[in-house]
Amino acid sequence: MARVRYGARTEAEITASRTAHSQLPDIWSTGVTAVWESDPDTVAAVLPPPLKPTGRPLVRANISKVDLPGYPLGAGSVAVAAEHDGIDGWYPLVMPMTHERALIGGREVFGEPKKLGEVTVERDGLVVRAALARHQIAFVEVRGAVSGDLPLPEPTRKTDFYFKFLPAVDGSGFDADPVLVHCVRNEKVRRLERITGDVVLRESMYDPVADLPVRRLVEITIGEKTTDQRGRVAERVSAQALLPYLHQRYDDPQQALDGPPEGSV
Repeated sequence: MARVRYGARTEAEITASRTAHSQLPDIWSTGVTAVWESDPDTVAAVLPPPLKPTGRPLVRANISKVDLPGYPLGAGSVAVAAEHDGIDGWYPLVMPMTHERALIGGREVFGEPKKLGEVTVERDGLVVRAALARHQIAFVEVRGAVSGDLPLPEPTRKTDFYFKFLPAVDGSGFDADPVLVHCVRNEKVRRLERITGDVVLRESMYDPVADLPVRRLVEITIGEKTTDQRGRVAERVSAQALLPYLHQRYDDPQQALDGPPEGSV
């Protein structure tokens, strides 16, 4: 009988897949990072408990092209500074990806707020433009010119915070208690340059990062880096406390409560 591709994989195939995943080479990306100070009350308002604000109301936009073998990937995020259990990190609000493969793994494994979108990183000599777009709206755009080299930082460890959950089958709450995930990334940088420019935030009902205005621009850089990542469940969180923030994950807040179409079987 010909192989049934939807059939069960053998234990040897599963083991080989895990082994190949654990031996991935360094994958380098070229990306623009912009960091700015926003309104403290606004940054605090987007943080679900138990996340807390840090000493500075920072917002960070990452916009990158990733050199994946076989096809390039556009990847981005907009995140706010946050703290949990004595650890400073970042809480991403939206993470546009240009390919479904990158989107699904991050959402299902770590609880990352990934959505399909358009990611642009362009450089013409010293002039740089980078943007994140969805629904034909470039809701974040970084524009400027390279103004000099920066010293390469030592390899660093960075933490992102995610909430992993599944809306309940009956449309009320969650199927199980949500979990707060600490995703730790070890980052190496091989090139880093300063950009003199600005950050433009455009109104979008789907990605309302314009609510996090640029009060003071901290830095804009362009660089080449590689990272690995490991996640762990830090704690189970209150479903009742997280429910008011459920809409952050969806373009339409009612999407999380969608039931099956009438007459479906």
